[in-house]
Amino acid sequence: MTETLNQTVQTSQSPLRNARILVTGGASGLGAAIVSAASAEGAQPIVLDRQSVTSGEPGVRSLTVDLAQREAAEAAVAQAAEEAGGLDAVVCAAGMDRCGELGEVPAEDWERVIAVNLLGTVAVVRAALPYLRASHGRVVTVASTLGLRGAAGATAYCASKFGIIGFSRALAAELKGKVGVTTLIPGGMDTPFFDDRPEEYKPHDRTTLNRPSDVARSVLFALSQPTGCEVRELLVAGSMEDSWP
Repeated sequence: MTETLNQTVQTSQSPLRNARILVTGGASGLGAAIVSAASAEGAQPIVLDRQSVTSGEPGVRSLTVDLAQREAAEAAVAQAAEEAGGLDAVVCAAGMDRCGELGEVPAEDWERVIAVNLLGTVAVVRAALPYLRASHGRVVTVASTLGLRGAAGATAYCASKFGIIGFSRALAAELKGKVGVTTLIPGGMDTPFFDDRPEEYKPHDRTTLNRPSDVARSVLFALSQPTGCEVRELLVAGSMEDSWP
């Protein structure tokens, strides 16, 4: 059964060959997993990230940019699209967090979470729209199971991810028939995302977390749908995930 499923996924991913896919946060974590998976399918990933790409994936172009800076983000998207001759898809995987109770997290740190996760996503999508309209391309935004429920010590993160879901649903309604929009809603993943958190906000058992490579396959599934078929939302969580439902 697993072999058959893998064959089905591989077949569904074949339309991505030579697709120009812009991935934010593509230097690490889920973003890097998406870049690797897309490269394996013959796509042409382009990475926007504050860090340089060290994955060694052949043919991956990258631009270093702080997505919290709207004008810089817009300029980076335009440069990436012009160099690639257009865009077929955008995946907004960049994200950050600052854990702690509202009164304990410095205001500038709290606001930066919103700036990167929500406003950075909006800036990238807005800048990419002319190219995606031309190619009838697709957008994948990345929310979280904490975009569906609140958690103590995560007011900034929850606010940003609730915002992503609302933005994405409205965007899908606005662009229907023109640009595809999928909202990915992942549970916890075993990535460096948790490494710099205070101990009380780290997962107690990382073995229950999803592998980012498995979540990346879900993104490719959404991007590989035939014209006229849209995966509007994808909730992907580990079998022992406790942040959903």
